[in-house]
Amino acid sequence: MLKLQIPKNRISMLARYLRDYFDTEQIEGGWEDFHKRRVEDIELKHGLEIHALVRVTKPYEVILDLESAVRSQCSCPEGEHCRHKAAVFFALYVPYGRPELLLQQLKQAILVRQRQQQTRQTNRIAEKKQQERLEPPTPDQSPSLWQRFFDQQFYGFSMNQQQSIELFYSSAKDSLTPYAEAWEKPQRDLYGLHMLLFVMRKIEQFYTETKSSYLSYYIETGCKTVARQCHEELQERLPQIDIPGIARSNPAAWKETLALIGESALAAKESPLSWSAVYRSIWWKMAPETKWVSDERTRIRKLLNAPDISVRRKDVLQLAEAHFALMEEGDEAARRQLEGLTRKEPRDFFLYLHDSYRQEQWERMLAWLRWLLPLMQKAQQEDLRQFCQYWIEAVQRQPDDTEWVDVMVALLPRTYHFYTAYLMRAGRYQAWIDLQLANRVSPLNLFAPDLTKVENHDPSLVLPLYHQAVERCIAEKNRTAYQNAMRLLKKLNGIYTRLQRQVVWEDYVYRLAGKHARLRALQEELRRVKWIP
Repeated sequence: MLKLQIPKNRISMLARYLRDYFDTEQIEGGWEDFHKRRVEDIELKHGLEIHALVRVTKPYEVILDLESAVRSQCSCPEGEHCRHKAAVFFALYVPYGRPELLLQQLKQAILVRQRQQQTRQTNRIAEKKQQERLEPPTPDQSPSLWQRFFDQQFYGFSMNQQQSIELFYSSAKDSLTPYAEAWEKPQRDLYGLHMLLFVMRKIEQFYTETKSSYLSYYIETGCKTVARQCHEELQERLPQIDIPGIARSNPAAWKETLALIGESALAAKESPLSWSAVYRSIWWKMAPETKWVSDERTRIRKLLNAPDISVRRKDVLQLAEAHFALMEEGDEAARRQLEGLTRKEPRDFFLYLHDSYRQEQWERMLAWLRWLLPLMQKAQQEDLRQFCQYWIEAVQRQPDDTEWVDVMVALLPRTYHFYTAYLMRAGRYQAWIDLQLANRVSPLNLFAPDLTKVENHDPSLVLPLYHQAVERCIAEKNRTAYQNAMRLLKKLNGIYTRLQRQVVWEDYVYRLAGKHARLRALQEELRRVKWIP
């Protein structure tokens, strides 16, 4: 295709031009045009210009200036630095090496250049923010100024290690808390709430911004862990905060607070945080302030009636409306409204289970648990764990555990660990054995103290468990499995001896050897321990 070879220093100059002025998309487009043989009629004119045609949807004339590459031209409408210039350059590079290797080198160099530019821009912004640095927060400032100060203190916090989120959480608490230590309690409580809201905002920001990072798994895991800690801390703080008192004494600051929470809670965006739970918890504490509650409920209804509302946002608003119904009319009214949700997530309703637990309203907790039961088959494992823990608390206050057992059985195998632990605590050893048999669990995989406890209670109970495990090991038909079968058989021998049923044991081994007479390796193992001749 090319019949001329330009000097090496000119090729190097053109390569630097692409490296310093083009982006990766333009470079890759040029490589594609070159690779598909769209570059034609290359010739040297006037000693210092390369003329060529690049035929894409239509032919474009490219002129590369060998004296000053920035003066190069193209007849396309794509702008000063286009893919067609890059395509001609790759064609010129052929006599000097492999263009595909140069493509990778240029892409790497462009990536480094872009990162350096981004760093310089970040540094300029940081310098500007440093010049505009706010004074430390004071109790008479608005919450929005507190939030700006928090942002400044942690501007540019680096997500460069696996524990970055956890470090941010502890650092924010340690550095921001002391500013309000000497304040009066109402303002100190409000400040503490805003500090927690700031941490939650930043967690959401980190979660969104690092999805393409090589540390994304660790950042996402850290965000979810710290989000859970924030929710727990909020539940601990709220009973100690006189929210109606703050709303009456400082309505402007409280209005800002509600606006900040409402903006995050009602936006229906993806987040590791349950902003809806925060929103409902705060408004629950506002129940005595009927005017505030009435105005907010009216606002929610207007938002629900807005045209072209998305399904996800409608669910969020219906959840809020149902909560106000609960506050004013009771749980049944809320559950009726919640039936209209397109998608129900169990974690959205744990707020009511927690409140029932805190107030020791066990029948109310059971009502919510029964309502949630149909959702649990497809619930996430963490949600199922919390659901089971709440039900364990409720069942301890009931005359019998029949309903609890029915629920555990209905949700098997996902509830296996909860159910088996409960049966062991309740001393229901026969049911415990039946559960292991149904799930085909080998005694070798069970918690040894549990198995010992059942055996000490009644050795005969564990016999079917060992018999089943022996047959399953033999069915695998390999030497390792046969050795495991021998371990189980030795245990069986000990149990039969303890029960003084040696005749039954000998008959069992005789029948077992006869049943599997063709398995030579198994027969060798049985002879080795002298159970068969």
